[in-house]
Amino acid sequence: MMDQHTTDFAPAAKTAIRKKLLQSGGATKVELNRTVEASFPTISKLITEMEKDGEIMSLGLDESSGGRRAERYVYNADYMLGLAVLMEGNETRFTVFNCAGEVKDEGSSASFLKGNGMEPLTEFIEKMCNQHSAIKTVSIGVPGAVDQGRVIFIPGYDQFQKMNVKQDLETRFPVRAVVENDMNAAVLGYQHADQKQSLVYLYAGQNGPGSGVLVNGEVVRGSTYFAGEIQFVPQQNDQNFGENLSGGRITSDGQIDAVSRLVAAFTAMINPHAVIFNQHDIDEASLEKIASASSQFIPAEHLPELKISNWEQDYLNGLQKLGIDLLLTLQGGQ
Repeated sequence: MMDQHTTDFAPAAKTAIRKKLLQSGGATKVELNRTVEASFPTISKLITEMEKDGEIMSLGLDESSGGRRAERYVYNADYMLGLAVLMEGNETRFTVFNCAGEVKDEGSSASFLKGNGMEPLTEFIEKMCNQHSAIKTVSIGVPGAVDQGRVIFIPGYDQFQKMNVKQDLETRFPVRAVVENDMNAAVLGYQHADQKQSLVYLYAGQNGPGSGVLVNGEVVRGSTYFAGEIQFVPQQNDQNFGENLSGGRITSDGQIDAVSRLVAAFTAMINPHAVIFNQHDIDEASLEKIASASSQFIPAEHLPELKISNWEQDYLNGLQKLGIDLLLTLQGGQ
C-alpha cells in the first residue's frame, strides 16, 4: 500500500517511467531515479506494481560492476493500445497502435460523416474494442473546428455540429478520447518527424481549404478554437481565400496568386520555418511559381520553405501522437 506522499507523486512518476523506458529501451531503478522526479521508494513501488500488472518486464540482472547487480526493466509497449480514426468526406481510415507507435492493425471504410450522426462511428469503435481489448484511447480527426472535444464548425456535416464527440465516446466506452481538427493533427504529425517548431500546413480540402498552424511547437487554436479556417481570409477582388482557391488542385494563375498572398501573410505574421502542402493539391512546378510570386510581397530571405508531403499519413501520424500522449498519462490502464 502506498503512503499519501507516494500517492501524490505516483501519476506523474508513472508517466515519466513509461516515457523513459520507451525512449531508452530499458533502465534500472537507479537510472530511473536520475531522471524521474520522484523518490527512490516511490519508483520502486511503482515498478513493483507495473511489473505485477504486466506493464513492464524484467530483462534480468545487469553485469556486476563491483557492487550489487541491478535489475533492468523494459516497457511492454503492447500493454495498452490506441485507436486513431481519420474521418473525411470520401472515406474513413483507422490505425490501431501501441505505446511505441507500432501499427498493429489498419484499414479503411466508407465515410462515417455520411450517415446517422455518431452511430457509424460508435459501432466501429465497439467492433475494434472487441477485437483489440487493450484499446484504452481513441483519437478522432474531423474536418472542422473543435473546442476541447466539441465540434463547433463542420460545414457540410450538420449532424455533427455542436456535438461533444469526446464526451459521448467516453460515456459509451471504457476509453479516454481526444478529438482534433484534421489540419491540427496533420501539422502535429508532420512536426513529429520534422522537428521544426513553427509550421503552417495548407490543404485545399474537400469542403473548403484549411490550415494547421504550429508556433514554437504549440498548435495555435485561437480564443474560440477557430484558428486555421483560412477559407475566410479576405483577399483581392472582394473575395476570400476559399473563393479564390476554388477548383481543387492548385494549378491556375489565380490559385497561385491566392496561395502566394496567403504565404506572404503567414510570413509577415508568424514567420514560419516551412509551409507544407498536400501532395494531391500541388506539384513542384506550381510550388516554384508560388515561391516566386510570394517574393513580390515579402523579401525572399524571410520566406519559409515550401514543401510537399503526404497529408493523409501526416494526419494519421498526428492522431497517433495525440493517442500515445494520452496513453502515457493513464493511471492503472484506465
